[in-house]
Amino acid sequence: MDSSLLLDYQLRWIHDYSPVKIIEKSRRIGLSYGEAADSVLHAAAADGGNVYYISFDKEMTQGFISDCADWAKRFEAGAGAIGEEVFPDPKNPDKSICKFTLDFASGKEIHAFSSNPRNLRSKGRPKDRLVIDEAAFVDDLAELLKAAMAMTMWGGQIHIISTHNGEENPFNELINDIRAGRYDYSLHRVTLDDALADGLYRRICQVSEQAWTPEKEAAWRESLVKRYRPNEDEELFCVPAFGGGAYLARVLIEACMIDAPLLRFSGDRQFNEAPEPQRRRIMADWIGDELVPAFALLNKGHRHACGMDFARKGDMSDIVPMEIGEKLNRRVPFIVEMHNVPHKQQEQVLFAVCDTLPRFGALAIDAGGNGSYIGEAAVDRYGSRVEALQLTEAFYRENMPRYKALFEDRLISLPMHDDVVEDHRAIRLVRGVPRVPEGKTDKKGQRHGDSAVAGCLAYYASRMDVGPIDFQSIGGRRAVIDAGENELALTDRGFGTVSGLADFEGY
Repeated sequence: MDSSLLLDYQLRWIHDYSPVKIIEKSRRIGLSYGEAADSVLHAAAADGGNVYYISFDKEMTQGFISDCADWAKRFEAGAGAIGEEVFPDPKNPDKSICKFTLDFASGKEIHAFSSNPRNLRSKGRPKDRLVIDEAAFVDDLAELLKAAMAMTMWGGQIHIISTHNGEENPFNELINDIRAGRYDYSLHRVTLDDALADGLYRRICQVSEQAWTPEKEAAWRESLVKRYRPNEDEELFCVPAFGGGAYLARVLIEACMIDAPLLRFSGDRQFNEAPEPQRRRIMADWIGDELVPAFALLNKGHRHACGMDFARKGDMSDIVPMEIGEKLNRRVPFIVEMHNVPHKQQEQVLFAVCDTLPRFGALAIDAGGNGSYIGEAAVDRYGSRVEALQLTEAFYRENMPRYKALFEDRLISLPMHDDVVEDHRAIRLVRGVPRVPEGKTDKKGQRHGDSAVAGCLAYYASRMDVGPIDFQSIGGRRAVIDAGENELALTDRGFGTVSGLADFEGY
């Protein structure tokens, strides 16, 4: 395909040869026009196949087949005249289905339907292709896809194109399932701004014989957004319309809860003003009294990962260890929660947890803002098995649907506690992205969805491609630098030691 004919996002779509590919897109960016070009090349090739195009609207279907005819002339693809046929819709006697056909010298055809054809199940020869345009608006998308998937058995392809039509639409549910990892389909996303970055308005100016300037592009964008209000997010920026409800239903969360501890430490003024060695001893006592008994809940035969949502004063700082079961289920044996605790003592607790996790794999930390210190300290200790993350919109978009899927499939177990429920209930769709919104999420003004964020980070860490580390003490003593001192001191405490957990001063 000549790169001068189409824009980069159109070419990226065309050059994706996945058996099933889906794109969520802005309106009027020429994606269907690019698909028409590719359909012509596919049907005209000697080793190509038939193309079946389906949409919900006769004008769209007619426009697509006309674009195909124009591309066929440009490519000199040996196409005949467009044929048209009208037949009754067996599902609705009051409606008719329009079918347009374009024949090629290769013996292949492009068929364009204005509604779902009942005989789709009989289609699907090798290299045949199904294109579903504006899939969010077709009748019974789920049933259509069920019939269509058989095409892939013999090397066929399925292309699904659409803008959004609501959060609960099957098209959006399909996209969330892909992001959750339920399907290995290829997913594309092109917003209005993505298209502009790839030269959409420049091409509009070229076609309309206008001079392009950055100022004219900005003004055109602003006028377009105003024209689509109040639906500009859905129509132009790939954000499905939604209500204000929680992303995770309470019944879904509570069904995944088990009897497991939520361990808390709150630093008062006296604790925070104490010298660091004194704070370290106080925290070591708390670790020995509260945390060490919880270590008995760890399954030594299973791999473990960990997530941490850091906060210094305003919110809670949560550490969520996560066990990976033999059937890839996830279990959180306990949650550690700290409030108003200095960095060094949060580090002390985090290291106590991660040092003890059996077959410890990876750790993911919210390293934004003040969390950068903990992130750097963890990288120094555990190296490449730590990912210090910025919790961006892209992170939430890609990972929160996967986390939600654990609850929907009953593959996660969390400590049963009302604050944990409320943290997970705090997740909302913000501009179409599931995340914890700005501001406090509890009535006391102390929480910000902390255990939910840490849980999502733990699940992210559990999927990182790293080998587990597991140490057992052989009873010998080792030399470590004792915190707060500038000299070497022999101790039987430290990373990898199983015995000698007397007072945790080594952490």
